[in-house]
Amino acid sequence: MQDMTEHLVELIRSASTDLSPDVEKALTAARDAEEAGSAAQGALQTVLDNVAMSRRTGRPICQDTGTPIFYVWYPPGLSQRQMREQIASAVRTATKQACLRPNAMEALSGKNSGDNTGVDFPTIHFDEWEHDYVKVGLLLKGGGSENCGAQYSIPSAEFDAPRDIRGVRKAVLDAAFKAQGFGCAPGILGVGIGGDRGTSMIKAKEQLFRPLGDANPNPELDKMEKQLHREINELGIGPMGFGGKTTVLGVKMAELHRLPACFFVSIAYMCWADRRKTLTIRNGKATIEPPQ
Repeated sequence: MQDMTEHLVELIRSASTDLSPDVEKALTAARDAEEAGSAAQGALQTVLDNVAMSRRTGRPICQDTGTPIFYVWYPPGLSQRQMREQIASAVRTATKQACLRPNAMEALSGKNSGDNTGVDFPTIHFDEWEHDYVKVGLLLKGGGSENCGAQYSIPSAEFDAPRDIRGVRKAVLDAAFKAQGFGCAPGILGVGIGGDRGTSMIKAKEQLFRPLGDANPNPELDKMEKQLHREINELGIGPMGFGGKTTVLGVKMAELHRLPACFFVSIAYMCWADRRKTLTIRNGKATIEPPQ
């Protein structure tokens, strides 16, 4: 098996310091849409200045470099054990190089491992596919945005919601309203519909890899994504909760099969620093780019 450690270090550095063009474009459009001289426009301009400075200096976009969440798509024959070892080694190196802040702590004692590795840290998902090359996706998920995530079992005790797309809409609107300016708005919402409690949230986080300008292949979900994007921005919460026209940059949804007794709606909240990149290794050549 090829040693990919060096390429994985570069993947981490790129995700941590270089915001993807689709997110930067959305932030620029949001700044231009806000009232001139408003706190909302000022906050977004500061964010964009930060993005440019981070790219220029090679420093992390945010002081909370988050939980590294890896998705590995691989052909038959690749060793998951070796891949885990290479990812862990890359995370340790990236932490030593200050591309990542040491974030991994024992849950109960609070003791920091010092190198961003620990029990199931970083998070790694494996998926064998039919292609003859390896692709590794990385999402750096900050703690503030993670705290704004939510999960509902509908019908919910908190609001009247049918077990259909109308109930999903109510759940997402409720989560967005409760988040307010926390989690460093404007945010991006990934939504998982169905599954069990665990798979529903995993599916929600996977949606954060999607480009902001894409279309959902499910027409009903595509329509609801656009509707929720508009309706959440009409709440007036705005960047960092200062009020304004942009509370979210996008809403991305997917569904899973579920049991008749269960209807879960999981919302993964991502801050404006939607740090995600993909590494493709094909015929020995490595390419790092934003998710396609």
